[in-house]
Amino acid sequence: MKEKRLNRRAALRHGVWSFAALSGGALARRQSKATEPNDRLRVGVIGTGVRGKYLIGNLPESAAVTAVCDCAESRMSATLAPSGPLADVLERFRKTDAGRCATYQDYRRMLDREKLDAVIIATPDHHHALAGLLALDAGLDVYLEKPLTVTVAEGRLLAERVKKTGRVLQVGSQQRTMEINRFACQWIRDGGLGKISKVELPNYPGPLRDPGLPAEPLPPGIDWDLFLGPTPRRAYNRKLWDKDAFKVGDLLWRGWDLYRAYSGHIMTNWGAHSVDMVQLALGRDHTGPVTVAAYEPPSTAAIGRLWSHKTPPPVESDNRRFWPVRMHYADGVELHFVHGPDFIQFHGERGVLKMRRNYFETDPPDLVKERPDPSLTGRWSGSGHVARPHLENWLDCIRTRQIPHAPVEAGHRTITICHLANIARELGRSLTWDPARERFVDDPKADALLDRPRRSGFELPA
Repeated sequence: MKEKRLNRRAALRHGVWSFAALSGGALARRQSKATEPNDRLRVGVIGTGVRGKYLIGNLPESAAVTAVCDCAESRMSATLAPSGPLADVLERFRKTDAGRCATYQDYRRMLDREKLDAVIIATPDHHHALAGLLALDAGLDVYLEKPLTVTVAEGRLLAERVKKTGRVLQVGSQQRTMEINRFACQWIRDGGLGKISKVELPNYPGPLRDPGLPAEPLPPGIDWDLFLGPTPRRAYNRKLWDKDAFKVGDLLWRGWDLYRAYSGHIMTNWGAHSVDMVQLALGRDHTGPVTVAAYEPPSTAAIGRLWSHKTPPPVESDNRRFWPVRMHYADGVELHFVHGPDFIQFHGERGVLKMRRNYFETDPPDLVKERPDPSLTGRWSGSGHVARPHLENWLDCIRTRQIPHAPVEAGHRTITICHLANIARELGRSLTWDPARERFVDDPKADALLDRPRRSGFELPA
């Protein structure tokens, strides 16, 4: 037994971990506990930034957070002993489970040492795939924040691993649990608008290419190498590290989320929510579009102004990240990223449905005869974007082994569309996509952008 544990830690040092490394007994204990109705599930939280704190604060009482992990010690301290704006969100956690929580900077160590039933992953996007795969291989059920991945290849690996391990993975796309959104999507699928011809979405900006930031002194308590993870080594700079923590002029700076190595920026962040509703409403959770085209508008100045609260303005060297994108499904339905940060608009034979978070309207207004109870919107009110019902659905599915509202295949297909948009912009041309093979048609240059190299020590487990 001692030799097996040493081998597992050696694997961790190289960033890989085999599912077979866990003993059958450990897996059996985790699975049996997850089905016992009177036991609180033991949950580890990987990533204790703002989103991680909200998820801890929203976690139902049937689960207990027993370990937290973050490459910044200060963020874990601020979670276990909260003060300031998020103190109210974490108040119940502080009074109940915080005092008994184990802390780790490296999630690989946490997964190796802690007795857990499930994990919540709220890291920066470039760690989602590795943390998710290691958790699945450890026999854990997973709540993985959106966007699911930073590449198409990562998403397919996660989807296949969920099938292999039989674990429950809920993508943090909570609009799939919002009653108002679910109703509107089902109404469209049932033919409420008749045949859909076109769906228009906000034209979400893509990422900047390279931070190009100078070296700054590294604050104490940050494992910077771990933060960089699979991305190339580069020096610490606050503009890369901190997200939504300070302003540059009038812009609330988004840190790592701005840059391609770590994220698809707003296209994969906000876009994941909107595209997810399109996929659900059209019944396309196992497929995607067949053509993708990014095209140059007369000017990117107007769209830049619409997004000036979230991203730097367009400049000549990177204005393609603002280009509109047009896609088509095999049946001809058009998906068009065209307008500013507003509604998704479904155009059908009988009218138009406009949707956003927890709200929809139709034109003409009387298209929907029986609407859901407006009071259902109250379940989603509160500080921050409330996720409690979505987490409840995840915990219910852990106990029943049912498919959650936001399963991994749906999350993968959704974020693939966002990745396709960014790839088309990067190449500046039209592309043909095969959603069955998940490859471009006769286009090796485009195929090369479906995955990317990973730094040694952070390879994905096969």
